[in-house]
Amino acid sequence: MEKKQVKSRERVAAHGEVFTAEREVKAMCDLVKPETERIDSRFLEPACGDGNFLAEILTRKLACEQIRKYRKSNYDWERNSLLALGSLYGVEACRERLYGLWEEEYHKVCKKECNDDTRAAARFILARNIVCGNALSLMCVDENGKDTSEPIVFSEWTFPF
Repeated sequence: MEKKQVKSRERVAAHGEVFTAEREVKAMCDLVKPETERIDSRFLEPACGDGNFLAEILTRKLACEQIRKYRKSNYDWERNSLLALGSLYGVEACRERLYGLWEEEYHKVCKKECNDDTRAAARFILARNIVCGNALSLMCVDENGKDTSEPIVFSEWTFPF
Protein backbone atom coordinates (compact mmCIF):
# COMPACT_ATOMS: atom_id res chain seq x y z
CA MET A 1 0.00 0.00 0.00
CA GLU A 2 1.46 3.31 -1.08
CA LYS A 3 1.70 6.04 1.57
CA LYS A 4 -0.09 9.31 1.01
CA GLN A 5 2.12 12.19 -0.12
CA VAL A 6 0.20 14.73 1.98
CA LYS A 7 -0.97 14.02 5.53
CA SER A 8 -3.03 17.19 5.79
CA ARG A 9 -3.38 20.57 4.10
CA GLU A 10 -2.58 22.23 7.42
CA ARG A 11 0.79 20.46 7.65
CA VAL A 12 1.64 21.46 4.09
CA ALA A 13 0.74 25.08 4.85
CA ALA A 14 2.51 25.18 8.23
CA HIS A 15 5.62 23.14 7.46
CA GLY A 16 5.76 22.60 3.70
CA GLU A 17 5.51 18.89 4.48
CA VAL A 18 5.05 16.64 1.45
CA PHE A 19 6.19 13.02 1.31
CA THR A 20 7.99 11.51 -1.66
CA ALA A 21 6.12 8.54 -3.12
CA GLU A 22 7.79 5.12 -3.00
CA ARG A 23 8.15 4.85 -6.78
CA GLU A 24 10.01 8.18 -6.90
CA VAL A 25 12.19 7.19 -3.95
CA LYS A 26 13.18 3.94 -5.68
CA ALA A 27 13.79 5.73 -9.00
CA MET A 28 15.96 8.38 -7.34
CA CYS A 29 17.92 5.76 -5.39
CA ASP A 30 18.46 3.86 -8.66
CA LEU A 31 20.34 6.93 -9.93
CA VAL A 32 23.02 6.27 -7.29
CA LYS A 33 22.50 2.50 -7.04
CA PRO A 34 26.17 1.53 -6.48
CA GLU A 35 26.33 3.86 -3.47
CA THR A 36 23.07 2.52 -1.98
CA GLU A 37 24.59 -0.96 -2.04
CA ARG A 38 27.90 -0.03 -0.38
CA ILE A 39 27.49 -0.66 3.33
CA ASP A 40 29.82 2.16 4.35
CA SER A 41 28.56 4.80 1.90
CA ARG A 42 27.12 7.65 3.99
CA PHE A 43 23.73 9.28 3.41
CA LEU A 44 22.30 12.38 5.08
CA GLU A 45 18.66 13.24 4.58
CA PRO A 46 18.26 16.63 6.29
CA ALA A 47 14.45 16.67 6.13
CA CYS A 48 13.69 12.97 6.35
CA GLY A 49 10.24 13.00 7.95
CA ASP A 50 9.17 9.35 8.03
CA GLY A 51 12.48 8.40 6.42
CA ASN A 52 11.30 7.22 3.00
CA PHE A 53 14.75 7.61 1.44
CA LEU A 54 16.69 6.32 4.45
CA ALA A 55 14.39 3.29 4.74
CA GLU A 56 14.89 2.42 1.06
CA ILE A 57 18.66 2.86 1.37
CA LEU A 58 18.82 0.70 4.51
CA THR A 59 16.74 -1.99 2.80
CA ARG A 60 19.13 -1.96 -0.16
CA LYS A 61 22.21 -2.04 2.06
CA LEU A 62 20.89 -4.99 4.09
CA ALA A 63 20.15 -6.88 0.86
CA CYS A 64 23.50 -6.15 -0.84
CA GLU A 65 26.14 -8.78 -1.49
CA GLN A 66 28.53 -7.20 1.04
CA ILE A 67 26.14 -8.23 3.82
CA ARG A 68 24.46 -11.32 2.29
CA LYS A 69 27.78 -13.16 2.15
CA TYR A 70 27.88 -13.09 5.98
CA ARG A 71 24.55 -14.89 6.52
CA LYS A 72 26.41 -17.92 7.89
CA SER A 73 28.35 -15.90 10.45
CA ASN A 74 26.08 -14.05 12.86
CA TYR A 75 28.97 -12.03 14.29
CA ASP A 76 30.09 -10.78 10.86
CA TRP A 77 26.50 -10.06 9.78
CA GLU A 78 25.81 -8.12 12.99
CA ARG A 79 29.01 -6.14 12.59
CA ASN A 80 28.38 -5.24 8.94
CA SER A 81 24.69 -4.50 9.42
CA LEU A 82 25.57 -2.07 12.22
CA LEU A 83 28.06 -0.41 9.87
CA ALA A 84 25.27 -0.06 7.27
CA LEU A 85 22.96 1.39 9.92
CA GLY A 86 25.69 3.76 11.07
CA SER A 87 26.04 5.20 7.57
CA LEU A 88 22.58 6.80 7.64
CA TYR A 89 21.95 10.25 9.06
CA GLY A 90 18.78 12.27 9.34
CA VAL A 91 17.17 15.22 11.05
CA GLU A 92 13.65 14.12 11.98
CA ALA A 93 11.66 11.28 13.49
CA CYS A 94 12.23 8.10 11.46
CA ARG A 95 14.34 6.37 14.12
CA GLU A 96 11.78 3.66 14.99
CA ARG A 97 11.06 2.89 11.34
CA LEU A 98 14.75 2.30 10.60
CA TYR A 99 15.15 0.21 13.74
CA GLY A 100 12.15 -1.90 12.73
CA LEU A 101 13.59 -2.55 9.26
CA TRP A 102 16.95 -3.49 10.74
CA GLU A 103 15.42 -5.66 13.49
CA GLU A 104 13.28 -7.58 10.98
CA GLU A 105 16.32 -8.45 8.85
CA TYR A 106 18.41 -9.20 11.96
CA HIS A 107 15.83 -11.73 13.13
CA LYS A 108 15.71 -13.37 9.66
CA VAL A 109 19.48 -13.80 9.56
CA CYS A 110 20.44 -14.57 13.15
CA LYS A 111 17.17 -16.20 14.27
CA LYS A 112 17.45 -17.45 17.87
CA GLU A 113 21.00 -16.15 18.20
CA CYS A 114 19.92 -12.49 18.16
CA ASN A 115 21.28 -10.73 21.21
CA ASP A 116 20.31 -7.70 23.24
CA ASP A 117 23.81 -6.15 23.03
CA THR A 118 23.56 -5.90 19.23
CA ARG A 119 20.03 -4.50 19.53
CA ALA A 120 21.29 -1.93 22.05
CA ALA A 121 24.12 -0.99 19.68
CA ALA A 122 21.61 -0.46 16.84
CA ARG A 123 19.42 1.75 19.04
CA PHE A 124 22.48 3.74 20.20
CA ILE A 125 23.64 4.34 16.62
CA LEU A 126 20.18 5.51 15.58
CA ALA A 127 19.89 7.77 18.64
CA ARG A 128 23.13 9.47 17.58
CA ASN A 129 22.41 9.56 13.83
CA ILE A 130 18.70 10.40 13.66
CA VAL A 131 18.15 13.59 15.64
CA CYS A 132 15.39 16.14 15.99
CA GLY A 133 16.79 19.32 14.60
CA ASN A 134 16.46 22.24 12.26
CA ALA A 135 18.35 21.52 9.04
CA LEU A 136 18.47 25.24 8.21
CA SER A 137 19.98 26.49 11.47
CA LEU A 138 21.84 23.21 12.18
CA MET A 139 20.56 23.31 15.77
CA CYS A 140 18.73 20.63 17.76
CA VAL A 141 15.11 21.46 18.53
CA ASP A 142 12.98 21.01 21.66
CA GLU A 143 9.63 19.22 21.93
CA ASN A 144 7.92 22.32 20.49
CA GLY A 145 10.16 22.42 17.42
CA LYS A 146 12.05 25.51 18.63
CA ASP A 147 15.82 25.76 18.17
CA THR A 148 17.93 25.00 21.23
CA SER A 149 21.50 26.14 21.83
CA GLU A 150 22.76 22.62 21.06
CA PRO A 151 24.22 22.17 17.55
CA ILE A 152 23.42 19.08 15.51
CA VAL A 153 26.40 16.74 15.74
CA PHE A 154 26.65 13.40 13.94
CA SER A 155 29.01 10.60 14.88
CA GLU A 156 31.03 8.78 12.24
CA TRP A 157 30.96 4.98 12.42
CA THR A 158 33.53 2.77 10.78
CA PHE A 159 35.67 -0.29 11.46
CA PRO A 160 39.44 -0.05 11.79
CA PHE A 161 41.09 -1.99 9.00
